[in-house]
Order: sequence, then structure tokens, then C-alpha cells
Amino acid sequence: MPKNTHSPALTKHHKIALAGVAALGVASIAFSAMPSSADTTVTGSPETAAKVVYGTEQIKDVKGSVTDQLALQNLKVEAIAAKQKAASAHTLHVAHVKQAHAAHVQHVTAQAAKQDTTKAVTARTVQQAVSRTAQRPQVQQVVATTYSNNLDGWIRQALDIMKAKGIPGSYSGLHRNIMRESSGNPMAINNWDINAINGIPSKGLLQVIPPTFSAYHVAGTSWDIYNPVANITAAANYAAHRYGSIDNVNSAY
Repeated sequence: MPKNTHSPALTKHHKIALAGVAALGVASIAFSAMPSSADTTVTGSPETAAKVVYGTEQIKDVKGSVTDQLALQNLKVEAIAAKQKAASAHTLHVAHVKQAHAAHVQHVTAQAAKQDTTKAVTARTVQQAVSRTAQRPQVQQVVATTYSNNLDGWIRQALDIMKAKGIPGSYSGLHRNIMRESSGNPMAINNWDINAINGIPSKGLLQVIPPTFSAYHVAGTSWDIYNPVANITAAANYAAHRYGSIDNVNSAY
């Protein structure tokens, strides 16, 4: 091996250059290891100067950005949910309104139909009443006639019955024959003539025998031969068939 040889002595100028290079190298290393935005404090030895203190401001900014994004996302979700809820409520409200409207229309229709039915029934009832009134003959109020319980009253009542039954006769014709036959006594009886001898005596105002009274009895009057009105009407009915009218009788008949 060759012997150690000493390098040429460095000049003062060379030493100063080398020191500057070394200092630049250390500074370059320290600068490259440090974040650009961090603050660096160098005290004491080079080892202490190499320590780096990192700030927290950037981390806070990142965390805040993420939180804001999540909050914004939640707000969007809540807004969508609120819109959906509002739309659902609106749809339900519209359905209720339609249902209420349909019920109202149905109620109004039913009321109208009921009113039409009532009007129709009323009109039909009125028409039927008018029709019955038109068809029904007008009935005149008949005032009951009061007859006195004497010869005048008996004759007048008998004449009204005779008129209704179509039996001819007048007041004078009846009165004349009554006075001749019984003198106006409704209980008069003949017990001496041929009829009495035959067992069928003449009785009453116009002295009618029982077989004649039964044969010419006027419906609606009494079956008692001594009843004044029944006796007069039966005798007048017999005289109408035999002589044409009681007015034509001037003697016993």
C-alpha cells in the first residue's frame, strides 16, 4: 500500500467556502423536513432546532367543513321529508274535500228528490180531492122538519112522505076525508059495520081495515095501524091505486 500522504493545507479562503456549504446543507435539510405553513423555533443545539410544532387550525377547518356538509345534507333530507309530508297532507285534504263535496251533493240530491216526491204526492192528493169533489153530487143540507103532534102536523108529515114516494094527494083532500071518517081521532074504531061483523073493523084516522093497511103500508112508516102518519099514508096509497087520488074520495071507500 502506498504511504499516507498529507493533503495539501487548506487555505483560509477554502475553509470559509466549506463552512458556508455545510451551513447551507443543514439549512436545506431542516427546511425540507418542515411543513411550509408551520412555525419553527430553533434554540440551542441543532437537535433541538430540528423539532417541529404543528398547528391545529387546518384540522379544525377540515372538521368544520365536514360537519357543515353533513348538516347541509340533513337539511336537504329534512326539507324533502317536509315537502313529502306537506304533499301527503294536501292529498289527504283534497280527498276529504272531495268526499265532503260528494256527500253534500248526495244530500242535496236526496232532499230535492224528497221535495219532488212530496210535491208530487201533494199535487196528486189535491187532484184526487178535486176529482172527487167534481164527481160527488152536491148534497144539499136538509133541515129536519119539525111537525106538531096534532092533526095539522100529522097531515103535513104524511104529505111530505107521500111526495117522496110519488103518492098523489092534497092537504084539503086528506083533511076532508079524515074529518068524515074519524073526526080527527087517531084511535077511532068502527065496531058495527060489515067489516066489524067480519072481524076486521076499520081503524084510525081514515078508518083502514088491517088487510088494506098491510097491503098498502108505506115503507119507512110505523106498522102500528093506529099511528096517525102510517094510517094516513097507507089509506092515501090505497086510494091512489083505487081512485087515482085521495082527493077523489068523497065517501066511504
